[in-house]
Amino acid sequence: MTDPVQTLAARLRAGDRRALAKAVTLVESARADHREMAEALIAEIMPDTGTAMRVGISGVPGVGKSTFIEAFGTHVTALGHRIAVLAVDPSSKRGGGSILGDKTRMELLSRNPDAFIRPSPAGETLGGVARRSRESILLCEAAGFDVILVETVGVGQSETAVAEMTDLFLLLLLPAGGDELQGLKKGIVELADMILVNKADGALADQARRTAADYHGALRLLSKAGADWTVPVLPVSAQTGDGIADAWTRMEAFRSMMAESGALAARRSQQARNWLWDELMAEMAQRLKADPSVRDLLPQIQQAVADGDTPAPVGARRLIAALLDGRAGNVS
Repeated sequence: MTDPVQTLAARLRAGDRRALAKAVTLVESARADHREMAEALIAEIMPDTGTAMRVGISGVPGVGKSTFIEAFGTHVTALGHRIAVLAVDPSSKRGGGSILGDKTRMELLSRNPDAFIRPSPAGETLGGVARRSRESILLCEAAGFDVILVETVGVGQSETAVAEMTDLFLLLLLPAGGDELQGLKKGIVELADMILVNKADGALADQARRTAADYHGALRLLSKAGADWTVPVLPVSAQTGDGIADAWTRMEAFRSMMAESGALAARRSQQARNWLWDELMAEMAQRLKADPSVRDLLPQIQQAVADGDTPAPVGARRLIAALLDGRAGNVS
């Protein structure tokens, strides 16, 4: 009998979209048998990954991320590229599923044969990205998609999380005045490799251009570590398509510069290290919850911490000791 993992990997390499959807579902599953298959699948397709341009997109709610992605995706597929969109939605506290349903808001792109859209609930993962987004990126690359977009739920921790798994971090902004500019966090701008001011059309066209100029001036006061790259700040309109072609040209230029300088390989190597540590922390948390010796000790430690008898760091060390030693050892 053919190994199901090898069969699924072969279908992925052939560009089978149903196989890709099945594979993403597999890596997102928390079942132990599914995790074992998912890890084997990722190992199998690793040689077929790494060639796509990985772009992270973030912005405040209402900035028009989904509308921009549809216009952008339509443009790049018309140029002969295949685009995959990993849209991470907020999770319902009641059912755990996605709330916004981004796929329904990208009607044209969802029907495009050269596009693949996968909304995934963020779950309990901090930062606006799903825990398995990195693996989903690899699966999309193995299926032949050469542009991968990771859309986060909004601004906040999401910038750092998405920047640690993509080649280029794109920040979308709304046309705004000086007060809004003053309120922008320095850390968010420092992460951005490109800034686009969306909704540069109609009555907001002039305001969008002024906002882009203001941000361009503000960026001169910030020093961005890494390659010799001046962060472009461009007005765009997802509604009319104005500025989309220019944005794509700048993205290609950025990736070419990063690849030629070696910065792209260095960035991905660091991202792989970060991925390892993220998985270590998540696996440790799961083991702590599942281990019998920890489970027996946990109510006692929780109560002691709640009552103020035991500091939380001491309680945490006792639980880890119970996991590693198989017993509730005393930790000084």
